Amino acid sequence: LFKFRPETQISTREKFVTELKTLKYLPCVKDQRLIVRGPSITDPASKSKGFQHALVGYHDDQVALDMYQASPEHARVTSQYFIPYKKDLVRFDFETDLGGEDLLGFSTSSHDA
Repeated sequence: LFKFRPETQISTREKFVTELKTLKYLPCVKDQRLIVRGPSITDPASKSKGFQHALVGYHDDQVALDMYQASPEHARVTSQYFIPYKKDLVRFDFETDLGGEDLLGFSTSSHDA
């Protein structure tokens, strides 16, 4: 979850989202499954605690997640388009089984063979 400082221009936030979406092409992202959305439409807005954008990414394992976090591309996007405008950030990594991916409409049949 990403929270920008209030004075951050909308165009800057939109550029950040656009650039984040390019990270789905990194080989450490499983089947290009990287979802970036925002701004938040939570009502009332206070329930989202000011966080405006979210990212959900899929990786085969912890090694792939670590590769994503350490990639030069990730560093470029975050250092150029988020860190200078950052108010707060929440990172919550978790593991799921293949069945959990069905909840988001990802077919797991090719992985269940």
